[in-house]
Amino acid sequence: MARLPLIVFDVNETLLDLETMAPTFERIFGERSAMRLWFANFILYSAALTVAGRYVPFTDIGAAVMTMLANTRGIKIDDADRRELAEKFSTMPPHPEVPAALRKLREAGFRLFTLTDNLLEVQTRQLEHGGIVDLFERRFSADGVKHHKPSRQAYAYVERELGVEPAQLCLIACHTWDTLGAVAAGWHAALIKRPGNDLLGVGPQPQIVGDDLDDVARRLIARHTARDRSRERSSS
Repeated sequence: MARLPLIVFDVNETLLDLETMAPTFERIFGERSAMRLWFANFILYSAALTVAGRYVPFTDIGAAVMTMLANTRGIKIDDADRRELAEKFSTMPPHPEVPAALRKLREAGFRLFTLTDNLLEVQTRQLEHGGIVDLFERRFSADGVKHHKPSRQAYAYVERELGVEPAQLCLIACHTWDTLGAVAAGWHAALIKRPGNDLLGVGPQPQIVGDDLDDVARRLIARHTARDRSRERSSS
């Protein structure tokens, strides 16, 4: 059997339900849609700081962006609001299909890892709270290399730590900016089209696209099963 790729997961929104944070933003800003604006700016400024060569821990950026958005609307953010944001972010539940889909991939022989911009302690709490931490062989944080995704250095960090070539890795994420970075780095990638996320028509494209993690897992397993059968026929 051909070697299966090592599967590396993004965490926020890919595995965990970001929408559960919307009530906090509705309470503070008066509208649920403020959460999506916050998250989009969160990613924008994590990338901007990385490009500028200035690393800031991910959760610090999230808190600063929340304050920035509040300032533009004349809303005062206090310490209780910041604590609520941090607590909600650390305890987002998995999407309903995630635990079973992860187990399906493991049962098919795939080794599972994570790579997130979160600090390792935040990521660990998230996955422990979601009851899925034991399904991953190892967890990686961009903090380990002080470069947020989609910086090439973030992906190279995983390659060095696991001692593998880029082509041996496959990223699963629901954000096109993340799959774009992975494919540009020489990885394979699969995109989950969570609500509000879709393909970008330019730049490196993921090899697999699915509606949820169960769909992506099924496609990955079928893809590699088909390759193994093809190789068996060729060698017989």
